[in-house]
Amino acid sequence: MATALTANRAELLAIADAVAREKSIDRGIVIEAMEDAIQRAARARYGAENDIRAKIDPKSGETRLWRVLEVVEEPEDFFKQISLKDALKKDKAAELGSFVVDPLPPVEFGRIAAQGAKQVIVQKVRDAERERQFEEFKDRQGEIITGVVKRAEFGHVVVDLGKAEGVIRRDQQIPREVLKPGDRVRSLILSVRREPRGPQIFLSRAHGDYMKKLFAQEVPEIYDGIIEIKAVARDPGSRAKIGVISNDSSIDPVGACVGMKGSRVQAVVQELQGEKIDIIPWSPDTATFVVNALQPAEVSKVVLDEEDGRIDVVVPDDQLSLAIGRRGQNVRLASALTGKQIDIMTEADESERRQKEFVEKSELFQNELDVDETLAQLLVAEGFSELEEVAYVELAELASIEGFDDDLATELQNRAIEALERREAAAREERRALGVEDDVAAIEGLTEAMLVVLGKKGIKTLDDLGDLATDELVGRGGILKDFGLSDDDGNRIIMAARAHWFAEETPAASGFADEEDASADGAQ
Repeated sequence: MATALTANRAELLAIADAVAREKSIDRGIVIEAMEDAIQRAARARYGAENDIRAKIDPKSGETRLWRVLEVVEEPEDFFKQISLKDALKKDKAAELGSFVVDPLPPVEFGRIAAQGAKQVIVQKVRDAERERQFEEFKDRQGEIITGVVKRAEFGHVVVDLGKAEGVIRRDQQIPREVLKPGDRVRSLILSVRREPRGPQIFLSRAHGDYMKKLFAQEVPEIYDGIIEIKAVARDPGSRAKIGVISNDSSIDPVGACVGMKGSRVQAVVQELQGEKIDIIPWSPDTATFVVNALQPAEVSKVVLDEEDGRIDVVVPDDQLSLAIGRRGQNVRLASALTGKQIDIMTEADESERRQKEFVEKSELFQNELDVDETLAQLLVAEGFSELEEVAYVELAELASIEGFDDDLATELQNRAIEALERREAAAREERRALGVEDDVAAIEGLTEAMLVVLGKKGIKTLDDLGDLATDELVGRGGILKDFGLSDDDGNRIIMAARAHWFAEETPAASGFADEEDASADGAQ
């Protein structure tokens, strides 16, 4: 009997060792799973109401089983409690509030109990394996890893990474690349997530960082930090642009990335299925970087619009198609690389647009200031484009224009102020007709023109305005996006609209206090 028991103990430990090795998890976790399985079987045998514990000695394999009972004065739950009198029979040191151990004989596993125990152990081991996988890969995000294609599922590719599986989703694959089971493939660890079915390791071959890592492997200067890749834009499998800069003035960043006879860049191109790569010198000056990014097209002029984050680029007529690229690819990649919206136009288009703007501004001044065409054009030529600029510019600056004097400058400013007042009055009438309340108009920072726009969007009361978020009011797609208001301006306006919400709470609180004071006075 003793021999058989020893053999069972040895077999138990051997199973624990084998499972731990196979699943690459800690042996203690497997033994813990076995203990849990024995506890469940014991509860099925002796009653689930009992607090039963099991312990396997990790060295000898000996299994102990016991029931835990709390020592109380008068037991209410006889499965988990015991009287002090009965407890002293089991343990002379027992006292109220302590726990005593009631040893139980080993459990014989029936078929159903054995099956349940197996399921418990398998589940515990699976959970431990998933946790091990997550811990191993969670800090490797952004690394390049090599694996073997296992299978394809609904267009997604499952890759065997050795101790785990990764997935290259359809949108993270290189278009037209065919990966077959058994192919060795390199990819970027994009993210590692905990999910109910286990850790999900998402891989990518289309991400810009994958190209960055490939260049770091091929170009020692990038790995050492001498050359830095500042920006990447990819059209996976077709074309890409990278912006590089050198922290050492003696090293050419573009030349280092290209390599001797193009060896370095060709190694990356080959890995990316022939994707053409434009290596561009990065510059902190936006205009210079845009010119570089649009290579191989030549650029005549760059006009920046900082407020809208747009850039107008003027190119010679014969460079238009080259600048735009096939299906807009060149300008699209340049926009992604610089983070700016780039609009391409020819020199003829730009000249026509400038002429049109010149005429529109001249007509504005002619109509609003009641001046002749020559005087209006002179103002535009001097850089004036809005009535506000004429109304509030320094008088000396206006008088310094050739052909102007102090009297003419003063008259122009007075007419500009009158024109703005007429605009304001017309906007006020429209605002009132739209039903925008005077309380809203009283908020500092809101002009009548802004109030008209708000009214047209249904914002007519303080509550309407107070319910808005800052982005909804002044963000890129906000109601007042065309008025150049900052986020701080938007916050201030919205908080001013909400002020009455808090003011309404004060009278109630003060009235309550007055009642308390009156009661106190009456008591005296």
